[in-house]
Amino acid sequence: MDFETLWEIIRMQISYNLHELAQYQLWQRFFIICAYAVLAKLADLFIDRLILRLAIRTQFEVDEFIVRIVHRPICISIFLLGFWHAVLIIPTPVPPWSFVLPNIINTLILLVWWISLIREITAMNEGNVGWLVEKIDKTHFYMIKNISRVLILFTGILWGLVIWNVNLTPLFASAGIIGIAIALAAKDTLANFFGGIALFVDAAYKVSDYILLDTGERGEVVEVGIRSTKIRTRDDILITIPNSVMSTSKIINQSAPVEGFRIRIDIGVAYSSDLRLVEKTLMTVALENKALAEKPEPRVRARRFDPSAIHFQLLVWVKDPRHRGRQTHNLIKMIHSRFNEVGIKIPVPQMEVYLKRG
Repeated sequence: MDFETLWEIIRMQISYNLHELAQYQLWQRFFIICAYAVLAKLADLFIDRLILRLAIRTQFEVDEFIVRIVHRPICISIFLLGFWHAVLIIPTPVPPWSFVLPNIINTLILLVWWISLIREITAMNEGNVGWLVEKIDKTHFYMIKNISRVLILFTGILWGLVIWNVNLTPLFASAGIIGIAIALAAKDTLANFFGGIALFVDAAYKVSDYILLDTGERGEVVEVGIRSTKIRTRDDILITIPNSVMSTSKIINQSAPVEGFRIRIDIGVAYSSDLRLVEKTLMTVALENKALAEKPEPRVRARRFDPSAIHFQLLVWVKDPRHRGRQTHNLIKMIHSRFNEVGIKIPVPQMEVYLKRG
């Protein structure tokens, strides 16, 4: 076969394909896509110049938040609908393209909303949705955030299967067997998940609370996730504890039921001390420390007679459990200094030994 014959075959094939494509009115479909692109841009300007500004002026913050989330997906969806419209005008593409092309466009629209929602929910924190965190505590906020991402993930997968006409009956029918297999393979993960739900319902603690576990760990709760709880200790060490362990442990919440933490300072004074002066001095020290909580008021109690001293106890409250160590340090220094000023002695245990010669 010479070159001229080959070129003639190629030219005839191209001519035939162009003739076939001409019946699909490509220019009309192109103009439809352009029209939807213009509509998408108009929708973008309408939302940005009018709807968003109206939402900013209202006293509610939720409407502005919703507008910012749906702004981009709406514009992209309008543009993709142009392709969907262009595909469905008569004459429609021959099978299987009449089925594949619309479903590809529907899947792209689903992905736009799916990815946008997951991205926005993932980016939600105390900084950009502080108004929401104020209405619900941090623990509930992060728990709802994590559960929402899981629900959106599975909803998007099921929706995508529906778009492609996948028969879900066998899938649901085999869910029992698959569920048993998953339960056996991921029993620890499921135990942590349901443990997190139990902690969420019981509200044993929340983010920013100071808790003490029966194993001795003490720290601030920084995150309550679906699988685990993260605690930051006073040594700035992050401890991750599975929720299945947290749900079965004894937890002492030092920040509940009200904010604040009581400090007990034990002091022994000599038997020769003026007890009224001791009580007055301790109260003065507590009232002069402005870092302590004003309510409840400081208290001084004489507790017992020790072998070499009378035992007193100063009871004060700090606003935040994390200040316990620092204020205990400050109070001990102030008490020691003030006792030296007023002449109150802190006795040292002594033992007298008598030797008897035989």
